[in-house]
Order: sequence, then structure tokens, then C-alpha cells
Amino acid sequence: MDLLQEIEQADKRIRPYTLKTPLMESRPLSKLIDGKVYLKLENEQHTGSFKARGSMNKILSLTDEERERGVVTASTGNHALGCARAMETVGVKGTIYLPVHASPSKVAALRNYAVDLEFYATNPLETELYAKKIARENNRIWISPYDDPKIIGGQGTIGIEVCQQLPRFDHILICVGGGGLMSGIGTYLKAHRPHTNVVGCLPENSPEMKLSLDQGEVVVLEEYQETLSDGSAGGLERDAITFPICQRVVDECLLVSEESIADGVRFAMHQHHKVIEGAAGVTIAALKDNPKKFRNSTVVLVICGANISVEKLKALI
Repeated sequence: MDLLQEIEQADKRIRPYTLKTPLMESRPLSKLIDGKVYLKLENEQHTGSFKARGSMNKILSLTDEERERGVVTASTGNHALGCARAMETVGVKGTIYLPVHASPSKVAALRNYAVDLEFYATNPLETELYAKKIARENNRIWISPYDDPKIIGGQGTIGIEVCQQLPRFDHILICVGGGGLMSGIGTYLKAHRPHTNVVGCLPENSPEMKLSLDQGEVVVLEEYQETLSDGSAGGLERDAITFPICQRVVDECLLVSEESIADGVRFAMHQHHKVIEGAAGVTIAALKDNPKKFRNSTVVLVICGANISVEKLKALI
């Protein structure tokens, strides 16, 4: 699997269908670390999330025969939105499975697309495994939220853009769930900016990838905990290709509390008038909680999405 080549091919493949999102300096965060902090605004991507990239790359890569069979996927919301848009754009039929507690705002957004929605389980990993089983039993194409080179390749196009937009940076902070975003960006940066410190940022309530990296094997937690970072919630499959990739590209991990995530969301609204979701608040929280670690350096924060409900946003701010 030549993942770097896939990222470069994905950049050409999805370019007509995705946005080159802004890289904006955050003056307050720059002041906090006596350096430079830039926000890669994937909250302004189509469907309000970076997930529009990987899902579009996967759907565009399907053969005519695979498109005819139809697709199945599972998601807490953002991957589902990306797939729904890609399916409608390309003309592919499919079913999307979501946890029963999926964000109402994301479910409402999904109903704007011509896709079938099904709900199963409360743990996102259980939902994912069930949907994968349904796809296998019905000979339909399974589209993993993260465990697929095409998905990873699409997410990795963010790395290409950041390198084009900023000649040099010392650190990049990326929220980690199943590891697709990290695998894509990290793979590209290790090839083209090998001295950049790649930092995985996770909520304390969903630390599976950090625990897995610490122990050298995939850790699956039996009990699911709610988190504001619902876009990154849930574990990863034991044989996920993202785990060994993350072992190669992640230099360190930082955990953040639910209150710090909430503060990150509030910060984006009050300081930059940007609506971001909990998963996007994770990287802001990691920087704000650890200013000494990043002092006098140039840092990129990947702001991964905007899809937060109005009710939750009002409660936070």
C-alpha cells in the first residue's frame, strides 16, 4: 500500500469537488505561546467537516460494478454527511447507520440527502461493526469511516494544502478518533516535513488511540463514555490499518478534559466568530492546556469540523 501516492492521487481526484480551506492565524493563541498559531479551517469545508474529502475520494474510486451494488457505511455524523454528499454527487445508492444518540443536527442535515438512514446501538464501534456485517451479508460495498486507504488518502490532502499555505511549521495538532485523519496528514508530513512534531489530541473520555499507542496494541474499552468530541468518539477495530500507521507518524499524544473542550469551542466563537464542533475544540484545548510546550514555535491546529447542534452551542457559550 503506497499511501503517499494515494494521497497525491486523491488530491487530483477530489479537487473539483472539495474546497481548499483557509489557514488563518489566531492572534490570541499566538500571543499565548509567544509564537505563531494557525487554524486550518476544515469547519468551512463542504458538509462542515474534513470528512467530505475521504468519502469523496472513496466514492469516486468505485468501479461501475461496485457503484451498482450500492454502499453501506456507519458514522457518528460527519463521515455520514461526507458520504451522503459524495453518493448524491456521483449517483450511488446507499444506507448509512448511526448510533441512536447521534447528534440531532447531523441527522437533520443527513435528511437533506437521498440516502437511507438506520440507527443501531449507542457505542459507535458497535454501530460500525453491525453495519459492516450487513454490508457483507448483502454483497454491498462497505465504506469505513477511517480503515481504508482511499479514505485516508482523501484526508491526507489536508497535509498537502497546509504545506502549500505555510512553508515551515514546528508542530501540528490533530484530533484523533479512529485515526484516518491522523494517518493521512501524518503520512504526508513525515515524507515532506519530517521534522514537524505530529501531536495526536484526544478527549479524556475517549482515549482509545493513545492507550493503544502506549500499549503497542489496539485497546478496546468496554464502557462508552459521552464526550463533546462526538465526531471522534468510539474505538477502532483491532485490525485497523490506521493503528500501525499512527504508530509510525504520531510523535506524542495529549489528552484534554470535557471542560477544556467546551472552552475550545467557546474560544473559537468569542475570539474568531467561528462555529466549531467538539472534536475541533480538542486541538484548541490541547494548545491552551500546554502553552509552555509550544512556546516560541509555529503551530498548526486542524479545526476538523463545524457540526454542532444549536442547542449544544447555546449551552456552551
